[in-house]
Amino acid sequence: MPDSALYEQVLTGLGAIILMTAWVPMVMRRMPLSLPIFCVAAGAALFALPALRPFAVHPLQHPIAVERLSELVVVVSLMGAGLKIDRRAGFRRWAITWRLLGVAMPITILLVTILASSLLGLGIATALLIGSSLAPTDPVLASDVQVGAPGEGKEDEVRFALTSEAGLNDGAAFPFVNLAIALAGLSFGTRAFEHWLLVDAIWKLLVGIGMGYAIGRALGYLTFHLPNIAKLSRTGDGFVALGAALLAYGLTQLVGGYGFLAVFVAALGLRHASRDHRYHHRLHEFAEEAERLLMMLLLVLFGGMVLNSGLLAYWDGRTLLFTFLVILIVRPFAGLVSLGGSRTPWRERLVISFFGIRGMGTIYYLAYALNQADFPEPERLWSIASLVVLISIMLHGITATPSLQLLDRWAARHRSAP
Repeated sequence: MPDSALYEQVLTGLGAIILMTAWVPMVMRRMPLSLPIFCVAAGAALFALPALRPFAVHPLQHPIAVERLSELVVVVSLMGAGLKIDRRAGFRRWAITWRLLGVAMPITILLVTILASSLLGLGIATALLIGSSLAPTDPVLASDVQVGAPGEGKEDEVRFALTSEAGLNDGAAFPFVNLAIALAGLSFGTRAFEHWLLVDAIWKLLVGIGMGYAIGRALGYLTFHLPNIAKLSRTGDGFVALGAALLAYGLTQLVGGYGFLAVFVAALGLRHASRDHRYHHRLHEFAEEAERLLMMLLLVLFGGMVLNSGLLAYWDGRTLLFTFLVILIVRPFAGLVSLGGSRTPWRERLVISFFGIRGMGTIYYLAYALNQADFPEPERLWSIASLVVLISIMLHGITATPSLQLLDRWAARHRSAP
């Protein structure tokens, strides 16, 4: 096939994907399906075509590209998640989030690491990498269970918990990924552990939070509080959200902090600089549109990889059992333990605990770690992580809409009861 014809086919496919990005969510709004499911299925079908099959390559063939693309979509998603949270930050107001971060995530990492070691026979460093990559819930694929746009009022406890958790735990999981990388080195002694504890587990987290707070406050002032003629909000440009996300991420990474954490904290700072300003809607709309487009492109590629690149070539019965244990037992158990003793109704606890969606964050962490250190059997690691992501997309995508509809009806009856 001539190069020009192939190029035109690619343009045609991109055009179709962009149009589907706009249309599919409207069609599926009331259906027990989700846009990610559609994207993966479309990718599997498209890359099965003989002309496109050579482009369905394994992530290990282009490891840097996989890391950077997944990194970008997570950054954009974190900005969108922070911009749409109406609730002010605070220890009590965010109590459910702290429970999920401080209890559910460490339990998940521990249990998944144990399962990966005992059931899959992975070494401690590799098992910890799988555990820390699969622990954080995904801000990219969880839009169906997140809060609504700024000021819409669609911020019940379940949606707030899942949005705020996804916004923070991508950064909070980084120390454990770095620990796995350190353990994969030739030697890991007392000094290496001290460095990890002081630098990776404490200093980088503090830098991420501090940089995010400072950048969010600065951008909030520039956007809403300068003299009227100089306010960024007067531009009406939604791409300011993308600029803010990249600025917060890039600056924080340059000074040695966790950029994911900084992006979400900066988004919260920008959101609350002028809570009721209508410009927030434009910022959120652009961030959401950019996130959806990037997500759709990457999931189409993921669908093509799943069936046509050997991405799942190393899975077996134990891997399948591991996948279902992680999704159906470990995350729900960890979530329920973390919410024990809270005032959250049991129905809401079940929903929050069940929807521990895995996605782009998992892909990024695995790609990042494999680019930083030599882990044994990288093809098998990609098969394990990809199977978990694939099953999560399907299972959580099918159950998200009906689950939240049932929860909303129960909440409405509870409010109307005498």
